Amino acid sequence: MLTCRELNERATDYLEGQMSLRQRAGFKLHLLMCSKCGTYVDQLAKTVALLRVGRPTQDEAAPDDKLIEAFRATAANSEKPNAR
Repeated sequence: MLTCRELNERATDYLEGQMSLRQRAGFKLHLLMCSKCGTYVDQLAKTVALLRVGRPTQDEAAPDDKLIEAFRATAANSEKPNAR
């Protein structure tokens, strides 16, 4: 049976379906017996799903350099203390 450390190291493979049937069965068996690892894998799956939703597609253009420069200038100005 997998240890918690081994499960942690292989969680991404599990979520991406990159395990053999035998490996997947061992992984699921551990999840059934270890609630902490079950919680970890659930949280990791939610995080991966959220990151996929926020990722731009290849059809979307990269942000304009002028927009990035304007954002950086605004951020830099907001960090400066107001002179009185």
